[in-house]
Amino acid sequence: MPRSAALVRKSFFVEPRSLRRAKRVLGVQTEAEVVRRSIEQVLEQEEFWRFMMKRRRSLGRGSFEPV
Repeated sequence: MPRSAALVRKSFFVEPRSLRRAKRVLGVQTEAEVVRRSIEQVLEQEEFWRFMMKRRRSLGRGSFEPV
C-alpha cells in the first residue's frame, strides 16, 4: 500500500479462525495487515478479470501455457 494513502478507522467482526488463517497465508504479522492485504488482493483480482474480459476475444486457444 502506498505510504501517502490516507487510512480510515473501521470496526467490524471477524471470525478469529479465519483471521489467523489469513495471517498465515498472507505471511503478515498484524490483523490490520491482514485486512489491508486482503482488500488489495481482491482489487487486484477484479482488475485482472476486467482485463481478461476485455481481451477474451483477442486471446485464442493456446495463447499461453498453463503454469
